[in-house]
Amino acid sequence: MSTLDSIDAIIFSLSRAFCSPFAVFVQIQGCTICLLLALGWLMAAYVRNREVKRIKNSMKAGNSLAFLYQDINELEHSKQLKLPRISVVMPLKGFGEHNLHNWRSQITSLYGGPLEFLFVVESTEDPAYHAVSRLLSMYQDHVEAKVVVAGLSTTCSQKIHNQLIGVEKMHKDTKYVLFLDDDVRLHPGTIGALTTEMEKNPEIFIQTGYPLDLPSGTLGSYCIYEYHMPCSMGFATGGRTFFLWGGCMMMHADDFRQDRYGVASGLRDGGYSDDMTLAALAGAHKRLITSPPVAVFPHPLASDLSFGRYWNYLRKQTFVLESYISKVNWIMNKALFAVHCYLSWGFVAPYLMAVVHITSALRIYIKGYHQLEDTTFASSGMLLVIMLAICTFIELLSMWNLTRREVTLCNMLSPEAPRLSLATYNWGLVFVAMLVDNFLYPISAFRSHFSQSINWSGIRYHLKNGKIFKIERRKDMGPAKTDLGGKHLYGKKGAPQKASFLSSLGRNLAHWRQPKKFDV
Repeated sequence: MSTLDSIDAIIFSLSRAFCSPFAVFVQIQGCTICLLLALGWLMAAYVRNREVKRIKNSMKAGNSLAFLYQDINELEHSKQLKLPRISVVMPLKGFGEHNLHNWRSQITSLYGGPLEFLFVVESTEDPAYHAVSRLLSMYQDHVEAKVVVAGLSTTCSQKIHNQLIGVEKMHKDTKYVLFLDDDVRLHPGTIGALTTEMEKNPEIFIQTGYPLDLPSGTLGSYCIYEYHMPCSMGFATGGRTFFLWGGCMMMHADDFRQDRYGVASGLRDGGYSDDMTLAALAGAHKRLITSPPVAVFPHPLASDLSFGRYWNYLRKQTFVLESYISKVNWIMNKALFAVHCYLSWGFVAPYLMAVVHITSALRIYIKGYHQLEDTTFASSGMLLVIMLAICTFIELLSMWNLTRREVTLCNMLSPEAPRLSLATYNWGLVFVAMLVDNFLYPISAFRSHFSQSINWSGIRYHLKNGKIFKIERRKDMGPAKTDLGGKHLYGKKGAPQKASFLSSLGRNLAHWRQPKKFDV
């Protein structure tokens, strides 16, 4: 038998093995996962589309400002005067191509009540410090905003440290504090919509939202998009949810002033992930987390987002499951760890089997092996392949539909911004990203479990019993850019030199005034 025939024999044996009852179960399980994802995205699309219809109907009824308020009477001056004071706290790290757009969308909010912005940086050497200071100087007569230097964290992650320092510096009359990541691009009415819900229901502990990733064209950016999409269905509930995204969290300011439920101490004492810690506290104390249907934010990914930076991001996402604040929280995280890993490889396995089935069928057809005693495995294998292809198509169609609804909603919520479009989405790359991301997730999760340390923007955090106990800082141990936004973490020799910084800022200001297709 020739070498080629030997290879064929191996392929046929594998194809036959993949038609065994257990292998068929694995392939049917993969199809079921596809259909469950499709169902989840269909339900999420229904919630987003319901909000689109509400805005359209309100506009037809004469409320041209429906993207700001459902009831146009809420815009009356007497009612605007009664709005509570909001403090927006934004921990910053680095400076990249989309930051000016994001910061501008935040400080130009159309919220009618008292509003202050606290941009919190680690030190004045952070490139973000100079960039945001220059931006705020342009709006100093129109916006209540300041830059706060937090210093280095010693007991928690730098992001959490910056958030807590921001809370300490907020106005004494602040009723609600809104934590935003610096890559969040707000709609004009976002702060007003979140505040309205908090006022309607004082039982709300945290309000949150979720980003709509806008891939830049690289495989890494599509992997990020695919990673976030299954999570997005947990935020498209139009109300109560058990999920929390640290990029957008509105909370009662007094919860921090009085350290209710241990929100401040729980974050400060070894906290690594702000959203996972607060979600655990909400669950432990049976507090309400909600996600309004308008809380979806365009999130353009860096144009040079490489696969390596995607991997770094995935590592940080899986690492959060290693942090916990209680035994119950530890059990929940480990259960999530196990389920996610099982489903990820359960999703990928049928596609690997499908490759074998297709190769086997092609070899039988090309080499004329029809005379073999048993080729029924080939037809059985192709039947499984066809079933998987149909389920995959349904899944991708549902993902496309949800993305389309969210793009439409974002366009309606920011009518003054350049239109978002699905035209540049490459759905072939989306499919590849689905396989790559689900294959790599368990590998990343297991690596996080056994390493118990992570490098986050040049800072290495070490965990012990679910909390940070050691922090290492060395500029030579981390990347020069952040993962998603491609933000420069350091200037030359640790701080941005004036010439290079002004040049970079000038380019970004030009980019700001003439945004790209995805910039809003």
